Amino acid sequence: MAKAIAGRTSGQSSIDEAADKRAALKLCPVSRETEERLERYIALLRAWQPKTNLVAPSTLGSLWERHVADSLQLLDLVSSGKTWIDLGSGGGFPGIVLACALADGGGHVHLVERNTKKAAFLREALRISGGHGTVHLADIEDFVDSDPPAADYVTARALAPLNVLFGLAAPLIQRGAKALFPKGQDVEAELTEATKYWTVSSKLHLSRTNPGGRIVEVDQVSARGASLAERGGKRS
Repeated sequence: MAKAIAGRTSGQSSIDEAADKRAALKLCPVSRETEERLERYIALLRAWQPKTNLVAPSTLGSLWERHVADSLQLLDLVSSGKTWIDLGSGGGFPGIVLACALADGGGHVHLVERNTKKAAFLREALRISGGHGTVHLADIEDFVDSDPPAADYVTARALAPLNVLFGLAAPLIQRGAKALFPKGQDVEAELTEATKYWTVSSKLHLSRTNPGGRIVEVDQVSARGASLAERGGKRS
C-alpha cells in the first residue's frame, strides 16, 4: 500500500510539473533547444535543492511559471544587445534562464554570486544546461568596482529594494547598460523611496507572471548627493 501511495504521489508530481511547464511556456514561448536546456537546469536545481537552499521551498511546485517564465519575460523588453550582468544570481533566476535562452544567438550572461555553494551550483548549471555564461564569485560591490565587462543589460531579482539596487547598478548603467529589475506589488513605494536619493529615468512594465508585479526599466540614474549609508548601507 505504501508503495502504491508513493507511486501515485510521484506520478502526480510529474503531472503537476508538466502542467506547470506548459503554463510557463505558453506565457513565454521558447525554441525546442532552449526548452531542453531549461529542462536540464531545472532537473539539476531539484537535485541540489535539498543540500543547498536555491529557491523558497514553497515555490518548488511552480518552478516553471513562478521562476522560469518570470525570468524569460525580461527578453520581451530587449531590442538588441547580447551581454547581460545578473547581480546576486543565487539559484540562477534570471541569470541561468537568460543564459539558456540566449545561447542560440550568441548571448552571454555574467552571473555575480558571493556564496561559494551557490556559485558552484551556477557553474554546474551552465555546464549541464549548455547556457552561455561566466560565474563571478565575488561581492557585487567588488565586482562592479573591478572594471567589469561592458554590458547591454543588468538585472537582479529578489535581491534588494530599489534604492539599494540603484546604488549597486549605477556604475554599470552609467557605462551604457539598461537595467531590468522585476519587482512585486510594493514597487511604487520602493520607487518613491529610491527617488529621495536618486535621479532616475525609468519605465514600469506589467509582469506576465505576477498580476501586481512590474518590471522596472532604467536607462539613466545618478545620485542626489546622499551618502551610501543613507541609501541603505554597504552594497552587498
